[in-house]
Amino acid sequence: MLRRIDVFALFFLILLLATPGKLDAAEHYEDLRRNLIRQITDKVRTTSRYLKKTALDEQVLVAMSKVPRHLFVPKAYRRHAYENRPLPIGQGQTISQPYIVAIMTDLLNIQSSDVILEIGTGSGYQAAVLAELAKQVYTIEIIKNLQRSAAERLKNLGYTNIKAKLGDGYYGWQDHAPFDAIIVTAAAGQIPPPLIKQLKPGGKMVIPVGGAFMTQYLILVEKRMNSTLSTRQILPVRFVPLTGKH
Repeated sequence: MLRRIDVFALFFLILLLATPGKLDAAEHYEDLRRNLIRQITDKVRTTSRYLKKTALDEQVLVAMSKVPRHLFVPKAYRRHAYENRPLPIGQGQTISQPYIVAIMTDLLNIQSSDVILEIGTGSGYQAAVLAELAKQVYTIEIIKNLQRSAAERLKNLGYTNIKAKLGDGYYGWQDHAPFDAIIVTAAAGQIPPPLIKQLKPGGKMVIPVGGAFMTQYLILVEKRMNSTLSTRQILPVRFVPLTGKH
C-alpha cells in the first residue's frame, strides 16, 4: 500500500503531466481565434463598399474572440472550426461563416441593455456571440435535435442570459416582445410581418431575403420611432431557407 505522502506525490505528478497539454490546447485555440479575427478584419476592409465602413465595432470583435467556435461544431469538423467558412452541423444545417456572424452582429449596434431575438439557433454560436454583448437573448430553433443540443451546449458554457425554445421562428416570441433587435439566420422569401410587429420602435433587424435558388441579400431593417420602416440592402449572401408552416 502506498504511504500517504506517496499518494500525494503521485497526485501532483499526474496533475503536472496533465496540465501542460490542456494549457497547450487552450493556447492553440486562442491563437486560432486571434487569427480568425484578423481574417474577418481583412475581409471587412475588402468588402467595405458593401458595408459602408472599413472596420467593425471593436466590441463585436472582442465578443467573437471570446466564443469557442470549436465547441459549436461536430468533432469531425473541429480542426476547421476557425477557418472563415460555414461548416455542417447536421440536419442539413450549417454554422455560419464567422465573417457573416460578425457583420450581422455589428449591423444591430447592440447595447449592453438590449434584449435580442434570434431566429434559427442552429448550433448556438450566433446566440453566444450576441450574449457577450446584450442583456438577454431569446433564440428559437425549429429542428428538435438542434434545439436540444444547442440549449444544453449554451447552458454548459455558462450562458445564463440566453433562453432557447423549440418553435417556428417566423412567428417570433410574442411573450418577450418588443425586442431591441432581431436577427434571422435563415433566408426568408419576405420579411415576416410578425417579426416587424415585435421589433421595438428604434430597433433594428438583420435578415437574409431571397429564395433557395435565387440571389439572397442581407437586409438591414430599421423601425423608426413612428413605426415606419427603412431597409438597406447590404451584400449578397447564401443561407439555408427559413422553414415552417407559413
